[in-house]
Amino acid sequence: MGYKIVIVGATGNVGHEMLNILAERQFPVDAIEVLASRKSLGTEVSFGDKTLKTKDLDTFDFTGWDMALFAVGSEATKKYAPVAAKAGCVVIDNSSLYRYDPDIPLIVPEVNPEAVHDYKNKNIIANPNCSTAQMVVALKPLHDRAKIKRVVVSTYQSVSGGGKAAIDALWDETKSIYNPTDNKTQDVFTKQIAFNVIPHIDVFMEDGTTKEEWKMVVETKKIVDKNIKVTATCVRVPVFVGHSESINIEFEEFLDEDEARDILREAPGIMVIDKREDGGYVTPIECVGDFATFISRIRQDSTIDNGLNLWCVSDNLRKGAALNAVQIAELLGRECLKKG
Repeated sequence: MGYKIVIVGATGNVGHEMLNILAERQFPVDAIEVLASRKSLGTEVSFGDKTLKTKDLDTFDFTGWDMALFAVGSEATKKYAPVAAKAGCVVIDNSSLYRYDPDIPLIVPEVNPEAVHDYKNKNIIANPNCSTAQMVVALKPLHDRAKIKRVVVSTYQSVSGGGKAAIDALWDETKSIYNPTDNKTQDVFTKQIAFNVIPHIDVFMEDGTTKEEWKMVVETKKIVDKNIKVTATCVRVPVFVGHSESINIEFEEFLDEDEARDILREAPGIMVIDKREDGGYVTPIECVGDFATFISRIRQDSTIDNGLNLWCVSDNLRKGAALNAVQIAELLGRECLKKG
């Protein structure tokens, strides 16, 4: 016996990926519905070899459904997630709305699977920010061995993290540079994104950090360890899919780079590609469509007593969003609902 699954926001980038990954991983589905706003009503989406038509989120009855994977913004989530949860359908939410609620578990299955049992608090589970998800997969096995004191991370985040409009903006700007008569006004990013980088993701906060940077700090503390100090600089780069991160880690005790490499090779969800030669590392274009978080450039940091540097790359639409949500659904089914 399988599960009755609802995908909310099925016509968006992440919703499409959720459907693809459910099919790829052969998630035990007894029934599935795809929901969207009224402007997208009737739009067809693919699920394996099936074609599904979207139904109206506003009128849908969640009673009798096991799980709802939400891939919509915080405003829509705020309206509809409590409706689904109250009807007995467990919500797995990809927005930022519930991540910082102490009663709602924020889960990366490779890192804190035990937190899934707390879904009962409100019948809601939160999916972390894309840049946080891949980083904590890399941090956790190292933290278990040597205890992390501090993390300094700089991100190189693809435009797909900003949705379809951001992807279109990069494409249109690039074309307009090669064809100057095709002028494109900038209305998605604060500055030109084509052939440029922008050190600004989400809104600025009073202390000068951006909200994306703040998210990485508080989410890492909630998922891994509240005592870890984190400082982040988040940058949007002209890449369509795939987030990259340069991570500097300071430990409480010495951890040799060779041992760190071995630990990461054995860790769930990680692929280590780390050869000290031309091309012996992973770049965003190579990780697209893959489930893994890739780690390269592992090396000692000689400027501090117990430091390591590494390079972390992942498909942000997968591990950073849809894949993690499906993994949470698998974990919830396996540990709690036990139907599949």
